[in-house]
Amino acid sequence: MPIHLLSSLFALFSHRRELSFERARKLMLDQQIRSRGIKDRGVLRAMGKVPRELFLPPPLTPSAYDDRPLPIGEGQTISQPYIVAFMTQALSLQGQERVLEIGTGSGYQAAVLAETAAEVFTVEIVGNLSRRAQEILDQLGYGNIHFRIGDGYRGWPDHSPFDRVMVTCATSSVPLPLVEQLAEGGRMVIPIGNYFQTLRLLVKRGGKVRERDLMSVIFVPMTGPHQR
Repeated sequence: MPIHLLSSLFALFSHRRELSFERARKLMLDQQIRSRGIKDRGVLRAMGKVPRELFLPPPLTPSAYDDRPLPIGEGQTISQPYIVAFMTQALSLQGQERVLEIGTGSGYQAAVLAETAAEVFTVEIVGNLSRRAQEILDQLGYGNIHFRIGDGYRGWPDHSPFDRVMVTCATSSVPLPLVEQLAEGGRMVIPIGNYFQTLRLLVKRGGKVRERDLMSVIFVPMTGPHQR
């Protein structure tokens, strides 16, 4: 077969594949996100824009918009789309905030945050995951995401305080360094517990932190020297 025909067939296949993912993304938005009460326009726009399939290992891309978490290697997962949307909405982002994310993972949540906030500072303890996420996010043109390989328990003090903090791995208690790095008036969402976990919202006002439980969740545990 002539090379130009092969190129045309490949382009047609790629176009159809992109359309298939776009349809799946729209269905995900309607059936998994809006139907469960996510109303924040910025969150809905981000979830409808970020190509989740690019953040998965190739064999799992057909399942990119399934209503479930998926493995990404290194014993880690990409969260269920609804959980990503729920946690982002819980931060009440207006667009000008500096957000600290603990647990870069695939980079998908960082992309959603980058669409809804001014800057994202994301920390990942597994170097391979951090480098892979940075490569994908750089290719997508996200210039407002900053990466650090290190222990998320300690946050990123050099760039604190942060208006918002999102933790995407479970801890037995709220890490004090993250509370200290949260700005006055700031909000944090974090899964607390061991096997049975609760997603908790913290709001810092007048130097004091008020906490509220949001829902039951299951996240991979935070790892690092502090856990030993």
